[in-house]
Amino acid sequence: MQTWVFAEEIDGAPTSLTLEMLSKARTFGGDLAAVYLGAGSDAAFATLGAHGATRVFHLASGEGLPAPAATAALATLIADHQPDLLLFGLAFTDRDVAGRLSARLDRPVLANAVDIVPADGAVRVVNEILGGTTLVETAYRGPKPWIAVVRPKSFAAEAGAAATPEVIPVALPDVGHAGAAAVLERHAEVSEGPDLGEAAVVVAAGRGVGGAEKMGPITELAALLGAAVGGTRAVVDAGWLAYSLQVGQTGKTVRPSVYIAAGVSGAMQHVVGMKDSGTIIAVNKDEEAPIFRIADLGIVGDLHKVLPKLVEELRARR
Repeated sequence: MQTWVFAEEIDGAPTSLTLEMLSKARTFGGDLAAVYLGAGSDAAFATLGAHGATRVFHLASGEGLPAPAATAALATLIADHQPDLLLFGLAFTDRDVAGRLSARLDRPVLANAVDIVPADGAVRVVNEILGGTTLVETAYRGPKPWIAVVRPKSFAAEAGAAATPEVIPVALPDVGHAGAAAVLERHAEVSEGPDLGEAAVVVAAGRGVGGAEKMGPITELAALLGAAVGGTRAVVDAGWLAYSLQVGQTGKTVRPSVYIAAGVSGAMQHVVGMKDSGTIIAVNKDEEAPIFRIADLGIVGDLHKVLPKLVEELRARR
């Protein structure tokens, strides 16, 4: 099977989601290529090769919005090489290109995939529905290429290949009015501490914290553990944390080694974004809170009493 993974460059390197998809696709066997959108570098291409790509179609992006031209270039490549399966990540440019490509090629897109299962010449895509409580498998029946959009943290990014990929430069075509939009300014989000999506430890705040002025124990514990701070939809809607720190169905999917849920009730919409964490520790004064059903360790108590004691103990051990 010939699988292609769409890869957008961020800060001079492939994203972790790209490496997750390549690592999964490597297990399919057959030909594996990356369609790399960005400036490119030897280091970036070597990273793609280490995660399984034997070829890299390099699309050097300009200053405009890249999706229209990238879609046109990708459609030409598909006509020339006839790949079987195209994987895109659940990211802005990926989804833009996947949607445009679907319309251009008249192919369906199976989105929000948490697993990809090739078998007997076919491919099944696994999705979660009903807040992550039910898995659904959908098989492609139409003509190739098949297009899937993969959710972050569905697979582990594991380097395991030694191949140096063949890099094939691909010019972006002029797409006229469709490519006329230009990026006038860029604003980098300023954040403190580890990145939420990549952190090994996450301390998450729920509605039970009680207010923005009561977030102290959360941020203090996170600082001591070198952890990222996250929150539920209710917390970000209330303005206690930025929306970029939301964990859940409409926020980020995280998979840290340790997830500490403080004052989090455990609604399905939140759980779907963190249930695959290594060890889940829940602190909630409601012993019937649904979060305790998935927690590895549960503490029934007031987080404003429990967390300061934990902070005190951690400081005593330093």
